[in-house]
Amino acid sequence: MKVLHIGKEGNMETYSAPDSFLYELERVDMPKGLPVSEYLAKAGDADFIVADAIASVPGELIRGMDKLKLIHSEGVAFNCFDIEAARERKVYVCNSQGMNASAVAEQTILLMSGMLKNVIQNDLAVRTGAQIQVKEGYMKRGDLKELADCRIGLVGFGDIARAVARLLAAYGVETIYYNKRNRLTAEEEASYHVQYLPLEELLKNSDIVSLHLPVNASTKGMANARFFSLMKDGSYFVNTSRGELVDDSALIDALKTGKLAMAGLDTLDNEPVKKDHPLLLLPEELSQKLILSPHIGGITASSFRRSYAMIWEDIKAAAEGRVPKRIVNPW
Repeated sequence: MKVLHIGKEGNMETYSAPDSFLYELERVDMPKGLPVSEYLAKAGDADFIVADAIASVPGELIRGMDKLKLIHSEGVAFNCFDIEAARERKVYVCNSQGMNASAVAEQTILLMSGMLKNVIQNDLAVRTGAQIQVKEGYMKRGDLKELADCRIGLVGFGDIARAVARLLAAYGVETIYYNKRNRLTAEEEASYHVQYLPLEELLKNSDIVSLHLPVNASTKGMANARFFSLMKDGSYFVNTSRGELVDDSALIDALKTGKLAMAGLDTLDNEPVKKDHPLLLLPEELSQKLILSPHIGGITASSFRRSYAMIWEDIKAAAEGRVPKRIVNPW
């Protein structure tokens, strides 16, 4: 049996256990973004595809692989895979749900705390000899905050948001959440130390709002002008999910008007990010209101090891005629 890997060459060997199902398969590594014809020429007879979470797996490729049984995301996302074409062909599509929850939760806390502690400006203050002036300024104004001073709202409450809630509980934070699909039971809410509010109420009552949602037709661009207008003046915004959730123009306006004190973003729209991205062209006084990281929240080594353990478990099940555990396109 053969597996086509669409992504970074070497990932399979680096993150798979020595006794994994990988070593029972013929492997073809190819980068993402190639024409379908090239994938078909080298691996059209593959039984499985393992693809980078943001790689395109179009219907043309799926329909051109007669032996294809399963497509597996290397991560959690699968919005670039043609789910309908896979369903038509009775090809399983799976993802590694939960593989990066703890890692992204840590990145979320990092951005929250980094904004409250003004880490970028404070680093610069020390490097430029202004340490005492900045320190005394905080003491005089009394405006340096702790996480526990804030009510934090989590929009979406999947694996990552739940991991964030657990961490926030340790800081003594009052955490509220909104989840469109279903509300937790009272017992579950108590276990995560969270309270439910409808989205508009959450936005109005949170000092920090953090997005934890997938990208789909209903969530794309949801953090728009109205979204930010509902937030508290001088509040903070975090996105460790997908850049496509945010209307960049609306975010810039919110920073300009002071509706947002700062934004912490692990991901931007239109990745890979180019130098002419609108969020990178802001004047200095606005750029200091942004903490950016290069979409690294979920790419720890441990995350990928967890992911590949899931991948080989699902692929082995499909190879043996069993139903994989992590199907996202049931038919």
